[in-house]
Amino acid sequence: MGEVEVIGGPITAAQAACLIAYILFVALWSYAELLAYRGHQAEAARHPHSDATNEEEMVPIMVHGDTNGTLDSSSKDAMKSAAAPTSGSDKNAATAAKDPSTSAATAAYSSRSSGFIQTTFFRLLALDPLALSSCREALRASVEMGTIILWFYVADRTPAIAAGPKEYIRDVFLFMFLVLTLVAGSYTLKKGRAPVLVNRQQTEEWKGWMQVLFLLYHYYEAREAYNAIRIFIASYVWMTGFGNFAYYYKTRDFSLGRFCQMMWRLNFLAFVCCAALDNQYMLYYICPMHTLYTIMVYAALGLWRGGNDSLWGLGVKIFLCFGVVIGVWEIKSVFYAMWAPFQFLLGYTDPRRPNPDAMHEWYFRTGLDRYIWIHGMICAYLHPKFEAWLKSMDTQTPTKRRAIRSLLAVSAVTAGYVWYVNVYTLPKLEYNKLHPFTSWIPITAFLTLRNITPSLRLHAMGLYGWLGCITLETYVAQYHTWLLSKVPNSQPIYLLTLLPGYPLLNFSAVTAIYIFLSHRMFELTASLRDALIPHDDDALLGRNLATMSLGAAALWGIGFLVKEGVKAL
Repeated sequence: MGEVEVIGGPITAAQAACLIAYILFVALWSYAELLAYRGHQAEAARHPHSDATNEEEMVPIMVHGDTNGTLDSSSKDAMKSAAAPTSGSDKNAATAAKDPSTSAATAAYSSRSSGFIQTTFFRLLALDPLALSSCREALRASVEMGTIILWFYVADRTPAIAAGPKEYIRDVFLFMFLVLTLVAGSYTLKKGRAPVLVNRQQTEEWKGWMQVLFLLYHYYEAREAYNAIRIFIASYVWMTGFGNFAYYYKTRDFSLGRFCQMMWRLNFLAFVCCAALDNQYMLYYICPMHTLYTIMVYAALGLWRGGNDSLWGLGVKIFLCFGVVIGVWEIKSVFYAMWAPFQFLLGYTDPRRPNPDAMHEWYFRTGLDRYIWIHGMICAYLHPKFEAWLKSMDTQTPTKRRAIRSLLAVSAVTAGYVWYVNVYTLPKLEYNKLHPFTSWIPITAFLTLRNITPSLRLHAMGLYGWLGCITLETYVAQYHTWLLSKVPNSQPIYLLTLLPGYPLLNFSAVTAIYIFLSHRMFELTASLRDALIPHDDDALLGRNLATMSLGAAALWGIGFLVKEGVKAL
């Protein structure tokens, strides 16, 4: 293959803003760590033979305001209340409990501030020691996330990291998956607490093994697996409908905080990559697609909540969901008219394969799975009834149990076989026409077989479950640290190459880096969400969102000036 062309173009205002923000966070975090180090040193000097383990002995190092290093009773109470994070971050609370300087400063600061950003943001810029100490974990997470994004830029936007060609070898493709499955089944099989139908560890496992095949499909460009990948993506969308319906129907938690936390989880990483790498949002189409269907489930149950309490009301809502999908997606002109105002966000054009219809990708991707999320909602509603039926079946005589399970298995296999012969084996374009109307068949057949016995419901492969937790991060990260495009906004057509000439060793090395970074991004996204998006305080949430928006706008403005200054040079 010839030399890989790296096309970057001039720096954008968003990229300049990201760089400025990264430098700012590095400076603030470094100073916060310095203050913490000095606090530890002073603590050690004050109590050279003490190993304080309780709150009364954890004397804070006050930088100003309390010169003798003691706490009054109100400050001690503030310390105790500060041990529990205001936004649900148990990890941060544990860290604070272990770190005297951080917990003390956080406690003293939280006693005089009602929010993480409300005054902290400006006090951080003023280098207020208490604000820096209270925000040290969030600053550390921001710097680590920024460093990972910087690696993405170096790998995918500069010639510093080599890019190699993709090569599909069916034997290697299947071997990789089968070996991983053998290891997962042999050494990471976990037993759950109860044989619950479609339980959490089962869906995480399901997401995990599908994601492995999805990623290998991209890595080796295994085009013959295209139809299978379509079913996997439909399964993810099914889980969006199933999981969100089950949560909202059971908890009745339609709070703004919960909704914003979901939006953060789905979009934070994609938006950061778009800004730092000059990509369009639709390059990571899974994120906007799941965002859309999450919002639709939220709207279906959140509007006219009284209808959630009756079968008739839910039936009307399901009927309306089908009506919306038919009215919008089945009539292309309606779809384009509805989404035209959002073309700035949802439009996409691959520079290597220009398409004058910027909204085609959005129409195509969402249209493929336009019905399956509703099937997921229906299954979630029927879930308690099916689970009760399975439990009653498990109490039947062995002969009757075997007869019922055999009938279910034969029915599922027969339905799957008929679908496979008549739909799955069709060529790509013909298959895509039938996919929206038939994807529920293999998904239902799989769920039937996967849950047919208590033992199957009780056990799951831990390795795939672990990978299933980071599917969104592995999806986004694959574009910039496993695969490479070397062109802004383009699909990845190269492989990250650290060991040229050794494809399997290179695969092992880059995969280790890729999975490690994906897991770190999963944890960092959650950490920043907990710090910035409170669940139960809408007033604080509003202030935080407003401050983040103003901060982003200010950074973009500075970035624009930097970009224009660079252009003028």
